Amino acid sequence: MESLQVSAIILAAGKGTRMKSSLAKVLHTVFYRPMLFHVLDAVNKLDISQTVVVTGHQYEAVEEACTGFDVDFARQTEQLGTGHAVLCARSHLHGEAEVVLILCGDTPLIQTSTLQEMLADHLAGDHGLTVMTTVLDNPTNYGRIVTAENGFVQSIVEEKDSTDEQKKIKEINAGIYCVDKGFLFNALENVGTDNKQGEVYLTDIVSIAHSSGLQVNKYVCDNADEVLGVNSRIEMAQAHSCLQSRVHSQLMASGVSLLQPATISVQDSVSIGRDTVIEPNVHLCGQTKIGEGCRIFPFSYLDDCQVGDNVFIGAGSFLNGASISDDVHIPPHTVINNKE
Repeated sequence: MESLQVSAIILAAGKGTRMKSSLAKVLHTVFYRPMLFHVLDAVNKLDISQTVVVTGHQYEAVEEACTGFDVDFARQTEQLGTGHAVLCARSHLHGEAEVVLILCGDTPLIQTSTLQEMLADHLAGDHGLTVMTTVLDNPTNYGRIVTAENGFVQSIVEEKDSTDEQKKIKEINAGIYCVDKGFLFNALENVGTDNKQGEVYLTDIVSIAHSSGLQVNKYVCDNADEVLGVNSRIEMAQAHSCLQSRVHSQLMASGVSLLQPATISVQDSVSIGRDTVIEPNVHLCGQTKIGEGCRIFPFSYLDDCQVGDNVFIGAGSFLNGASISDDVHIPPHTVINNKE
């Protein structure tokens, strides 16, 4: 994939009413960071020319939070649907990009490798539009993928507009698209608001492409968890668990023992040496670095700590900003708070 060929649009303007919160949805913390940051991280590792974040609800807070990311902002002053949000980004896109990658700011589990594969699949074929899909046992609340006999996508039908028969379809829209820029904005100019929400649906570009004789490619994401959209506190917890599980797997693969991993919290900024054992109900966060051959006993909390090799930390210890030399045994219930 050549550089300067692809721009990304991240939709982050929604209110997130199901969150039952005064905070903008994309700023809710999932695995220690605002969920939007996870999406930005995944996109920024791609070889693309530009990322445009579409803000709306609480745009000042969202834009301020993104300080430090190399992004441009477009504002959707009225919540008129996802298609309208993409139209708001049009004037902010650099002219050299021929393909636009579109995704939502509330999908913190999406991985760079998946986006890269989708982009490569789109660019390798003669497709004006590629839609990411996945299959769910319970597809409720997701747009259904209607597939034509030739295997290409015919349309995406939103839950509120679908028939009883269409609701039985288990292949759903993941909300991620690769689309040729020229077609994208020409199609969006022709999308109406004749639906139960009275909004400009981005998904309507699929049926427009199909009716125009264009083949709409699908990229099937085998891991449905990656495209989990976070719209509620329950889904926030599910996303946190998935991201934590990834970190656990990486640690155990590198030679760290986690006893009862489901009870252990380890931020992805923490590093742990091989042959270290983490016992149940331990919380490790911040820039904590733990050496080799250590043992962290249950109910201990370490934040921004530097721990040497062969260190034992007794049960119920609270260490904040502590530096522990090699071969030290910390008694149970020790409190070291160097960050007060």
